[in-house]
Amino acid sequence: MTNVKNSTNMSESQQSICDWAEGIFGPVADPRALVARAMLEMKELDEAVADRDISEIGREAADVLILLYRLADQFGLDLDGEVQGKMAINRARKWSAKGDGTGSHV
Repeated sequence: MTNVKNSTNMSESQQSICDWAEGIFGPVADPRALVARAMLEMKELDEAVADRDISEIGREAADVLILLYRLADQFGLDLDGEVQGKMAINRARKWSAKGDGTGSHV
């Protein structure tokens, strides 16, 4: 069994998460494995949302984000930086709301 430090006093970052994951799971052989696992975690997130289980929603959303951090890292991307750049694009677009809390740009 791998020894895992308790990091309750540590603020996590994409780098610390990726370092931890590689230490526990090893290097990523195929980034698509991360996508497949994220899809599984999204299904679990969907189930938690359907059940309105707040604590499980938080945990499953975190699982998805952890996998996305690791996926971005495989391509040398800073996911937080990518979100900042994408939000700049989104804020400059015109949007059409669908009435369900989602929408698309026009």
